[in-house]
Amino acid sequence: MDLTVVVQNLGHGGLKDGDGNPEDRWPKLAERIEGAAEVAGADHVDVVMLCEVVGWHLYGHKQLARAKKDLGLDAAPLAPSRSGYGTGLLFRPESLGAWARHNPDFGKEALHGLAVTSFEIPGLPAPLSFLPVHFTPFSAEQALIEANYAATRGYKYGPFAVLAGDVNYAPASVRSPQPDFSEMRPYNVGSRTLLPSGDFVPGDALEPDRRVTRKLAHNGFIDVAWHLFEQTKDEVLLAPTGTDDRIDQAWVSGPLAGAVSNYHVLATPAEASDHHGLVFRIDTDAIDVTRPWAYR
Repeated sequence: MDLTVVVQNLGHGGLKDGDGNPEDRWPKLAERIEGAAEVAGADHVDVVMLCEVVGWHLYGHKQLARAKKDLGLDAAPLAPSRSGYGTGLLFRPESLGAWARHNPDFGKEALHGLAVTSFEIPGLPAPLSFLPVHFTPFSAEQALIEANYAATRGYKYGPFAVLAGDVNYAPASVRSPQPDFSEMRPYNVGSRTLLPSGDFVPGDALEPDRRVTRKLAHNGFIDVAWHLFEQTKDEVLLAPTGTDDRIDQAWVSGPLAGAVSNYHVLATPAEASDHHGLVFRIDTDAIDVTRPWAYR
């Protein structure tokens, strides 16, 4: 079975601008999400991993219901969030069935929340799990801890897992394109680059802090875009998703590495969000099932 997965930071829920003014961008976000299927060469979208799901619980989950109706998808419970900028998961029950487990345990250990949702897929000896992520932008040190929580919770129901969202930090490989430092605000420089060993003077050379994404790799997860780039050398795969770097990323556990394909950045409609979206496909029949294990 082929699954088409979309990843999108909504930007303040898709309902307001950054100053709290009403700004209903949901129709454009829905257009981007639905259009992702054609971009990936698929018939439809099966999974949508969201972050900055702000206000979707209000008024009887009105915006969550709107999204479900507009996209023809079902939803897992929204993840808990200390910030109010939580994560969410939409899915196509015709493809995945009902979710088997939804687990928000320890979710508030991450500023923007964490929850893992798993599905029983024919042919897999353990469930396939999805965990949308949005690591704190305020501290690489705190985000490093959050990344380890996310990786650990992603494995809660076995070795077949997808983590994706706004990781807020540079890709893991030193061979990745350098961020556009000229576009970084001073607070982004402070959180996304390595602290110098001595005095820092504005204009000094900067080095991206890759510890957060390397923690995901350390836990056995594979960066989908980088994995496919290493096979094809197509630099389009490494395009930025924000103003200065590829901070929105999709990661899969090792057994899924050979099952991913058709990764693309979603940039239209441009007004949908301040973050580009991502789409990629997973062939569940190509997942490596030779070493199943249980969480302990």
